[in-house]
Order: sequence, then structure tokens, then C-alpha cells
Amino acid sequence: MDPEFLTTGDLTPLSDVYSLGVIILRLLTGTPALAIARRVSEALESDSLHLLIDKSAGDWPYRQAKQLALLALSCVEMTRDKRPDLLTKVWTVIEPLTRKPPTASWRFVQSASRESCTPSHFICPILKEIMNDPQMASDGFTYEAEAIKRWLDDGNLRSPMTNLALPNHDLIPNRALRSSIQEHLQQQQQSNS
Repeated sequence: MDPEFLTTGDLTPLSDVYSLGVIILRLLTGTPALAIARRVSEALESDSLHLLIDKSAGDWPYRQAKQLALLALSCVEMTRDKRPDLLTKVWTVIEPLTRKPPTASWRFVQSASRESCTPSHFICPILKEIMNDPQMASDGFTYEAEAIKRWLDDGNLRSPMTNLALPNHDLIPNRALRSSIQEHLQQQQQSNS
């Protein structure tokens, strides 16, 4: 419950922001609300958030989990004036995440523009789009070449999916997956014409 509500008795939209922050932290970690903000904050500081994330809720792409954790921590600030605005700050982070679900947790991704389903392993975990040039990184996950190269060029030494250290930065073209994607796209094109 909003700490300022407990002292003032006033419920405001920022009280809802506080509650939303607690809910996000609980969804990410699967732990009770008591001292959850402190535990998540410590995990972020020690770069061990991946150990705190609730695995029973599916595979959380690390980048989005960290983004949500940082947002949630800003929402659970003790004083209202430090909390983000729901529309201009909170929604700008959450809304893009609602467009496409984390692919590791879903067998198929429903396309908004088509009636068909695209297998989730055709979707780049970084871009959330069908891959054109799938490349397997040393973490065993396959990414769109452009996206994983940008990830590595930005100085990231950890997997975007697991946050574990990458043993190397070698990329291997995933030709079998590329062939499957091209076949799928051709079938989609034929069924739409």
C-alpha cells in the first residue's frame, strides 16, 4: 500500500502508480511484496536480476525484465513526487511491450495483420520481428544478424536472453532456420493471394 496514503489518508493516481510498481515486481520475481523493492534493487546493483526472476512465469527476455524492474522501482518510490507519471512515463515503457509478447514463452505469435500464426522461433527475441538473416550466438539463441551485431557493438558482453556472460562473440548463420522462415513466408504469400 502507498506509504503516503498510510500517513495522509489521501488516495491519488500516484497511489495507483505505487501499486502498479508492486504488481510488476511481484510478476517479475514471484516473491511476496514485503521488501521486494530492496531485493530487486540489490539484484540490479549486483547484476544478478536473472537469478531473481520467476522462471515459473516463462522465459523473460532479460532486456525487458530489466526495463520493467527499473520502471517498477521508480513506481514504488516512498514519496509521491518521485514517482513517474502514469501516462507520460509508465505507459511509454509498458505499451511497446504489449505489442508483441515475449517469444520464448509462446509457441506461436499471432500476427496482427494476418490471420495465420508465425512460429515463435522465427521471431528475433530482440526485434520481435520475423528474422531475415538468423544468426546463432554463443548463448545458443538465434537472433536477427543486424540486431545481435548492434547488441555486441554496443559493448554488451552478456546474452540478451539470459544475461549470462557470452563465451565469445562468434555468430553462426542458421541456414536451416532461414530456409524454414522463407518457406513459411512463401506459404503465407500463396495463401493470401
